[in-house]
Amino acid sequence: MKVPLLDLQAQLAYLQDDLIKAVTHVVTSTRYIQGPEVEALEKEIADYSGAKYGIGVSSGTDALLVALMALGIGTGDLVLTTPYSFFATMGVVLRVGARPVFADIDPVTYNIDPVKMAEILEADKEKKIKAIIPVHLYGQCADMRAILNLAEQYNLPVIEDAAQAIGAEYPLSEGSEIRNLRAGAMGLCGCFSFFPSKNLGGIGDGGMVITQDKDFAEKINLMRNHGAHPKYYHSLVGGNFRLDPLQAAALRVKLPYLDNWHRKRGENAKLYNRLFQETGLVGQGKIIPPVAVYLNTREDSCKTEAHHHIYNQYVIRVERRDALKEWLLKNDIGCEIYYPVSLHQQECLGREYKSVSLPESEKAAAETLALPIYPELTSTMQEYVVDTIKRFYL
Repeated sequence: MKVPLLDLQAQLAYLQDDLIKAVTHVVTSTRYIQGPEVEALEKEIADYSGAKYGIGVSSGTDALLVALMALGIGTGDLVLTTPYSFFATMGVVLRVGARPVFADIDPVTYNIDPVKMAEILEADKEKKIKAIIPVHLYGQCADMRAILNLAEQYNLPVIEDAAQAIGAEYPLSEGSEIRNLRAGAMGLCGCFSFFPSKNLGGIGDGGMVITQDKDFAEKINLMRNHGAHPKYYHSLVGGNFRLDPLQAAALRVKLPYLDNWHRKRGENAKLYNRLFQETGLVGQGKIIPPVAVYLNTREDSCKTEAHHHIYNQYVIRVERRDALKEWLLKNDIGCEIYYPVSLHQQECLGREYKSVSLPESEKAAAETLALPIYPELTSTMQEYVVDTIKRFYL
């Protein structure tokens, strides 16, 4: 049996006609830059995420980049972030001339550890840290209650890297009430990626910045178009970070399906968890399935179905990871390592971070493996995946 890591053809089977119609509408309109499709998607994503403003940009990377640029972060500044993420999280910091400071991760969620963050912030006597970028990795929010408390204590803006977590929810207390707030809408801004492999993926690159702050939204809006307003008059140095209307049109077709896709991914995760428990491998410590940390909070306080983990990836921690990966690929099962090298160990940093030790991140990089989790995955496919892994260990 062949089980791909991701099968976009299965999704395309029921979306193709609507996608072609939407894209054709853009082509025949001749509105190829910005325009009504982009404006409509910005409102829809902002509303979906519980934010006041959405600004479409060219990629998730550019969303992070323009957010840092809008804050004026540059040479001599430090940005506190995680060492366990896609390169863009660190790359944008380097591109504006700043340097990353890494806090190690929580071994359960793989997200940045607020305890380690607090230690770093306390040690920053010269106040060189100018922003915090937590990543909501694999579709589960970082511990935003603790992170926001630290941000308030040290008067720092929080840029949420929510590239893998659109629609994921986190329970925040407001007095005696608990509200499930969505990824990207808790800090100063949130940054989404619409890369095709994401839960909400386009037909190419795309991204968005969401925020509750009107002035910040206006600045991002200006900077995504070379800082020009009106045309040819540049009050700021920005870039060409505009979202393509073809991508906006495709994403508008997909957005109404997103919560159901989240639900199906969650059901697939539950089935994996049960099947792995039945193998006995979990009890032996050979496999550790992912944990939805905030699953047992008061969901009745939220008007919509809560998705505390949207499983952009289903990542297991395993023994003999590299050998298992080869075994799965040999048996026609798609899998992937996210991420085999921690950011602080990347060659492009030179020797500056050679002495940095972040054991939890390094351990995760050596032990984790992502399995297929897409909504159209069948139970038969999942049973084959788990049985193949069982055969590897037994």
